[in-house]
Amino acid sequence: MKAGIHPEYHEVEVRCACGNTFTTHSTKPELRLEICNACHPFFTGKQKLIDTAGMVEKFERRYGKK
Repeated sequence: MKAGIHPEYHEVEVRCACGNTFTTHSTKPELRLEICNACHPFFTGKQKLIDTAGMVEKFERRYGKK
């Protein structure tokens, strides 16, 4: 391999929006996530709706249960 062309490889602490932290290796100095394995619905088995600008309420008003 050529010297001087590869990025630095650091041990990094990853932080999720839910508060979970863990360490991994990356070329970036820090990593921040919106969703991780501790809060992802696939791994937790719980449905979690992330509402963006009231879209869930708008859908429920239009097609909701009557």
